[in-house]
Amino acid sequence: MKKLALVIAVAIASLSSAQAQTQAPAANPLRFVVGAGLTAGGDKLATAEYANGGSIDVRAGGMIAFLAGVDYRVNQQFSFQGTVGFHVDQASAKNGDVTFKRFPIEVLGYFHPSDKMRIGGGVRYVSSPKLNGDGFGAGVYQEFDNTVGAVVEGEYFFSPNVGLKLRYVKEEYESNYAVRGRTYTEKTKGDHVGIFGNFYF
Repeated sequence: MKKLALVIAVAIASLSSAQAQTQAPAANPLRFVVGAGLTAGGDKLATAEYANGGSIDVRAGGMIAFLAGVDYRVNQQFSFQGTVGFHVDQASAKNGDVTFKRFPIEVLGYFHPSDKMRIGGGVRYVSSPKLNGDGFGAGVYQEFDNTVGAVVEGEYFFSPNVGLKLRYVKEEYESNYAVRGRTYTEKTKGDHVGIFGNFYF
């Protein structure tokens, strides 16, 4: 996971520097978008203890996310974006791993104070959130209900094709379990912050 995070960070920096020239807004109002980012936050779901004495937590707001979708520029000041994604946090080793994965769908609206910047937010629906493990984490398993959260973010455009966004997401996961015939609900906060690099084409 650390190596993958480094690859994403290098890719974001490479895209930004390669297309850093100032350009006019794209003529086509409807474009495709793909992106990747790093996130941090949320309640601790599990902890992996390593033989060398180290440990790593799997959290409900971490850690790596990918997205793809469409972006529509309504006019000079307003735009919308719809994406589907994959969001995962993982503690892995040679003898197993523990993974929390989910599939977010987002619909966001933006205001553009300038051609290089936009701010906005919207709704995030998370499908199939699940914590599970194998190997050393074979006893870890928990399914959560699908949930709806809120997103607030800002994006800076190095060019019409490359954007860097900072965001905050507020969401909560629920899971049900039974004890002696009674059903209980456990709530887990997935609130997190993130930084993403997006490519538009």
